[in-house]
Amino acid sequence: MIYPPYLQPGDRVAIVAPARKISPSEIDAAVRLLRSWQLEVVLPEHLFDSDNQFAGPDNIRALTLQQQLDDPSIRAILCARGGYGTARIIDQLDFSRFRQCPKWLIGYSDITVLHSHIHQCLGIATLHATMPINIPTDADRKTYPSTESLRQALFGAPLQYALPSHPLNRPGSAQGQLVGGNLSILYSLCGSPSDLDTDGKILFIEDLDEYLYHIDRMITNLKRCGRLAHLAALVVGQMSDMHDNTIPFGATAEQIILRAVAEYHYPVCFNFPAGHNGTDNRALIMGASASLSVNSAQTTLTIPNTHPKN
Repeated sequence: MIYPPYLQPGDRVAIVAPARKISPSEIDAAVRLLRSWQLEVVLPEHLFDSDNQFAGPDNIRALTLQQQLDDPSIRAILCARGGYGTARIIDQLDFSRFRQCPKWLIGYSDITVLHSHIHQCLGIATLHATMPINIPTDADRKTYPSTESLRQALFGAPLQYALPSHPLNRPGSAQGQLVGGNLSILYSLCGSPSDLDTDGKILFIEDLDEYLYHIDRMITNLKRCGRLAHLAALVVGQMSDMHDNTIPFGATAEQIILRAVAEYHYPVCFNFPAGHNGTDNRALIMGASASLSVNSAQTTLTIPNTHPKN
């Protein structure tokens, strides 16, 4: 796995919008935060374009991201927000210069498209973490777990997260490359060039605003595609704002997932603090060699600093 160089004060970082549109006021707090970390923030020409719900037409969003992928002076690319739209442009992108000069690609939710594609096709680490749209405007924004873990990851600090045990956890220990992201996006990528090989890896999943039967449909599909059979471990993040039908489905999202992997024997942890929670969305290095320990007292996920600062 190739790690991009960690950041240093003075580095240039760009904000892009590969999916839903964004406004200047929605990223103002993020720009100020990044500058407080002594980073130079680049706002591309078409960042605030609008095409219905998208941040401009597909070709413009692709061009904007391509320019930042190709620019060797840009050391990290932060996706402004998720929504929907990254899958529409992924096949327009040329990653040849990015392969020669890797940089951190940051985001979650719809940005799972980029995480999966880059992991599967290029073998370069990316950063599943909070996005500019989520940066709070209040004075405590620097100390929120979301923003502090993003800073630590970008500047090369080892990441270790310990959380209380969940009653549905399945104990055990595992090591493996950390992969995954948003369940709905992973489901949509099945059979595409961006589809993940999960064998021997620690799979992370999370989701937001889904019906419970949709969760069942998606996790069943991953199982039928062989994506759950040979995992090193499964980490389930925040399954936020789930919906049920008038006739109840009869299980929570967590119970649906546990039932889908009941025949396997790897460790499983639930309610990991990553996903659609603005203040507690811990940074995860996708592609990193991680260690997971799940026991009756707590769950610990460790992502070491395995790449020297440049």
